[in-house]
Amino acid sequence: MTESEEVQELRRQIERLSLFHEVGKSLASTLDKHKILQTIMEKISDFLQPDTWSLLMVDEKTQDLYFEIAIGAGANKLKDVRLKMGEGIAGWVAEKGMPVLIPDVRKDPRFTRRVDEITSAETESLVCVPIKGRERVLGVIELVNHLGKGSFRQEDVPMLKNLADYAAIALENAGYVEKIHELTITDDCTALYNARHLNLVLDTEIYRSTRYGYEFSVIFIDLDHFKQVNDTYGHLVGSKLLWLIGDLIKNHLRLIDYAFRYGGDEFVVLLPQTSKENALLVVRRIKDLLNTQTFFVEEELNVRVTASFGVAGYPADAKTRRDLLRLADEAMYVVKNTTRNNIALAGEGIRA
Repeated sequence: MTESEEVQELRRQIERLSLFHEVGKSLASTLDKHKILQTIMEKISDFLQPDTWSLLMVDEKTQDLYFEIAIGAGANKLKDVRLKMGEGIAGWVAEKGMPVLIPDVRKDPRFTRRVDEITSAETESLVCVPIKGRERVLGVIELVNHLGKGSFRQEDVPMLKNLADYAAIALENAGYVEKIHELTITDDCTALYNARHLNLVLDTEIYRSTRYGYEFSVIFIDLDHFKQVNDTYGHLVGSKLLWLIGDLIKNHLRLIDYAFRYGGDEFVVLLPQTSKENALLVVRRIKDLLNTQTFFVEEELNVRVTASFGVAGYPADAKTRRDLLRLADEAMYVVKNTTRNNIALAGEGIRA
C-alpha cells in the first residue's frame, strides 16, 4: 500500500469513527424512533452516497415490508407499497436475516423490478442489510446505485451491519418506551384508555376547542345490572364481557374519538368537534348495538346487556373538565334511576 493509499484509508477510518460517534450521540439524545432512524439513514447516505436509499420495516401482524423512510427519485410513490416476505432483495434479506451486496442486479434472480416500475428508476447495484432485534428481523436498510462510483464495495457491508445494529437498538428501546407509556394510560381489562388519561385528554380538548371555537361532547355509559352477570356467571365472564363491550364501543367510533374505561362497569366516550345533538346520534347507535347483541353464544350463556347513557357538551353545558364529567354523570344517573336502557342529555332530561 502506497503512502497516498494509507492516507486515504486512514481518512476513511476517521470518517467511520465520526459516523458511529454521531449515531451514538443521536441514540443517547432522544427516544423518538423516527428521529433516530432518520439520523442513522442520513449519516449512511452522507458516507456511502447512494443514488436512492430506503428503510423498510416488517409489519409485525402481516409480515409484509413497508417503506418507513425512502429518499430518491420516485420515493413519494412508495408510501403505500408493500413487499411480501421473500419478495425481491429486501424481502430475501428480511426473510433470511443475511446481508447482500449485488454489483449487477441483472445477474441476480432474486431481484424484482416492481419497485423500479413504480418509481420509474433504474436499479443497477445495491447493498442491503437486515436490522436484527433480539428475536426477529425488524426491517432492512437498502442502498441503491453508488453515485458515480460503480458498485458498492464489500468493505461497506460490515459498517452497514454495525449501523443496522444501532437501528435495532433504537427500535427496540423506543418500543419498550411506547409499551411503558401504553401501560400507564391503558386499562388492563378492556385495553381502552384509563381514567387517568381521560383527565389529560379532556384538558387538551378544552384548550384546543377554546382556541379554535369547536364544540365537543362527553358521554357517560353505565352498564345496567352488571352485578347480576358477575353473580350468575362469575368474574371471569364479567371481565371478558367488559372487554367485549369496550371493543364494541371503540370499533364504532371515528378515528378522532376516544373511549375510556372510567371504572367498574362505567365507560366514557369523548367526541371531538361534535355537538350534543350530533353526539345523540352516536349514543343511539351504541345503544341499538347493545340491544341487538348477544354475548357468549358459543358458550351457550347468551348474555344480554343494556346501558344507561348521559351526554354533556362543551361549551353549551360546561367549560371545565370537572363540570363536564359531573353533568354527563348526573344525566346518566337520571336514566339509571328511572327507565335504564335510555339516554339523557345534560339540562334536558331523557331523550329516547
